[in-house]
Amino acid sequence: MRRHRGLVTDAPLLGRLQPGSSWLHRAGAGAKLAGVVAVGVATGLARWLLAPAPAALVLTGLVALVAALALSAGLRARYLAGQVRSLAWVLLALGAFQLWSNGPATAAAVLAGLVGCLWAAASLTATTPVPVLLDALAGAARPLRRVGVDPEHVALTFSVALAGVPVVARLLVEAREAAAARGLRADPRAVLVPAVVRTVAHAEAVAEALAARGLEHGPDDEGAEAPGHEAPGDAGPGREPGPSAAADGPGSGVLRFRR
Repeated sequence: MRRHRGLVTDAPLLGRLQPGSSWLHRAGAGAKLAGVVAVGVATGLARWLLAPAPAALVLTGLVALVAALALSAGLRARYLAGQVRSLAWVLLALGAFQLWSNGPATAAAVLAGLVGCLWAAASLTATTPVPVLLDALAGAARPLRRVGVDPEHVALTFSVALAGVPVVARLLVEAREAAAARGLRADPRAVLVPAVVRTVAHAEAVAEALAARGLEHGPDDEGAEAPGHEAPGDAGPGREPGPSAAADGPGSGVLRFRR
């Protein structure tokens, strides 16, 4: 069967869970999350503090280190290559732009940094179940509760983002197939424009679904009226009281509507 080239991937973005019992599988989700952050910080510092050529060498070494750790944890080279292939068009376009505007050393540094961060994130998601990862994120955000950040909302945000990745990938595939059916397979606009429009529509639908469940309210909004609704005590003469919002519990920032 002939393979279609273009915006179609064999591996989902950031990979899927690869069961195993390696040292990386057994490591705590918090430690692995900190490792991914460390790779990102090291990439930024190398780009900031070093000239393009030394930065490219350092980041190439970082990529090799991340790859070695992933392979030692039982992840296959084919898996890592699939992650790069899933973003091949983005990487090529970015590399070409950097090569044209800033030279080969900067292009190499940018691509090496992106691949290192991509493989670190893919290793995290390949060795950590999503519920465990979300619990770790909520735990990491718990100290921020003092400044008004709700850890549960942070975990919910990441959960929605992760759930949206396969949706966006499916929309890209469907847009590519529709463009091919119209004989426009070689035109990137015929793929990207419908995919972007449908992605925005999906995001708006998710936002409306969350708002309908009262999840747009934060911890400081307890007892506040939902937009477009009146509290029972505020109903005027001859008017029926609207739906009221009741908190899920003491200190809860999640509201639900009573029918």
